[in-house]
Amino acid sequence: MNKLSKLFSLIIVALLVVNFAMAQSISDGIKMLNYQKNQSAKDIFKKLYDADSKNPEVVYWYGQAFLAFDDYAGAKALYQKALQDGVNNPYIIVGMGHVEIMEGGDINSAKQKFEQAITMAKEVKGKKKSQVYPEILDAIGRANADGGSKKGDPTYAIDKLKEAAALDEKSADIMIDMGICYLKMGADEGGDAVKSYMDAATREPKNPLPSYKIGRIYQSQNNKELFDQFYNTTISIDPTFPPVYLSLYDYYAYRDVAKAKEYLEKYIQYADKSCETEYFYCDYLFREGKYQESLDKVKTLEAGDCKGYYRNNLLFAYDYDRLGDSINAKASIDKYFANVAANKITNSDYEIAITIYSKIAGSDSLAVGYIQRAIEADTVLANKVKYANQAADIYGKSKNYREQIKWLQKAVTLKGGSMGEADYYKLASTALSGKDYGATLEIAKNYVVAFPDKPQGYYFSVKAAKAIDTSATLGTAIEPILLQDSFLVKQNEILSKDSVANKKTIDRNTSILYSNLCYLMGYYNDVQKDAPKAIEACEKIIALYPDVTSEQNKFAVHIKDVLQKSLSKPSGNKTGSNSKPQK
Repeated sequence: MNKLSKLFSLIIVALLVVNFAMAQSISDGIKMLNYQKNQSAKDIFKKLYDADSKNPEVVYWYGQAFLAFDDYAGAKALYQKALQDGVNNPYIIVGMGHVEIMEGGDINSAKQKFEQAITMAKEVKGKKKSQVYPEILDAIGRANADGGSKKGDPTYAIDKLKEAAALDEKSADIMIDMGICYLKMGADEGGDAVKSYMDAATREPKNPLPSYKIGRIYQSQNNKELFDQFYNTTISIDPTFPPVYLSLYDYYAYRDVAKAKEYLEKYIQYADKSCETEYFYCDYLFREGKYQESLDKVKTLEAGDCKGYYRNNLLFAYDYDRLGDSINAKASIDKYFANVAANKITNSDYEIAITIYSKIAGSDSLAVGYIQRAIEADTVLANKVKYANQAADIYGKSKNYREQIKWLQKAVTLKGGSMGEADYYKLASTALSGKDYGATLEIAKNYVVAFPDKPQGYYFSVKAAKAIDTSATLGTAIEPILLQDSFLVKQNEILSKDSVANKKTIDRNTSILYSNLCYLMGYYNDVQKDAPKAIEACEKIIALYPDVTSEQNKFAVHIKDVLQKSLSKPSGNKTGSNSKPQK
């Protein structure tokens, strides 16, 4: 081999070594992003960028590190500089589209950039001619997977990711991005998300991210058995994976403080040292019940290098609320929501806002506004129903019964429209408290149909009917009373088999029967002028109270006597008594 050939060989080997190191370094940076060690990732990509600012893959991933910090301007400037420097590469075009999505720009404009990148990223010769590079398709999927549910187009992204998955059967990142996109489409797609993550785990068994992502899904469903299983798998794959410890800390923070501390310490041990790790120590103090210590610590953060860290105001709100300072709690939560990025908000953030505003007189609508946002953000149906009932309770406490009924009905709608006995009871009780007797009567009638063996439906029906007919002249209560009386008589027959044990219930039922019979007596005599039917009501009271010394018996006997005497008068007066029976 001559000297020239030797030199050429050495150059080739050197280039291969450099490229291998470069690839490994990019891989290391991507791993740090997946481990949520964003500063470590950014440091890696900055070194690579400083060494070769025109390498499109390096530029792309350096921009992704900026995006991990929500630094959209920084990412945009980086990608624009690359284009100005002549790095007209599909990676950079996708990066620009990604920034546009995160800035809330026109999704169609971003898609045009993605399609432009696809056109540029095709093999030009060989067996794979016209085949799109799967890495670019995955980058498009990543762009649409980023951010909250209203960012990007997950359906569009899934199509691109499926194409990428068919071209590259080894990359776990493709399937992870696909799983995220499925989740952005709603809770109904959770099954497909799990399948995508399972596929990712098959592709890269030593990657902890897929099992962690599955665990997160089951944690959101409060399925401890399954999220424990997948989190344990994650830890067995890599015990230095920080996010899993933070998720476990979050779960145990209000359940087992000692266990929560154990997981927080591991998170701090393996995560990048940052304002976030400092913040979570303050958060732990709050969870431990040391509200003043937590407040003092977060004040220290705000006065130092972590001034302006987006979660500081959130913890201020928590601490001030627990310390009974509603003015500062409100001011802090208002600052938090005024400055936090939408994709950083969690449902627990809405919950503390709801708690704070529900304590402030006249702030019902503001508290419920946060409830509405929580419902829109939450993917778990049971949580949505819980929030709707919470809104109903808030309006109930302020006696805004009209709004309370609306939210109770919304809770029923969220459950699919099927009403349980508790739903009927809440609706009827609320309508009655709000003096909406027409609505109460309608709800109560349906209550009776749905649960004919329960007394409450009859009770609300009669109460509403009597409230409508305050003068006892309309007769609106007749039908509800007859239904209720029939039910109570049958119930008392059953209860009488053990009259000692059931004495209180029997006495209550008897009292209701007596009140109803008095109503009937007056209505038949005064309105219908039907003395025989009024006398029939008297006789039922006498049968109900056979003790001749009781007030009820004496009353019924007296009225019966008056009515019978009226029947013995000349025919012109036989239709009823001139004296209204009194209870």
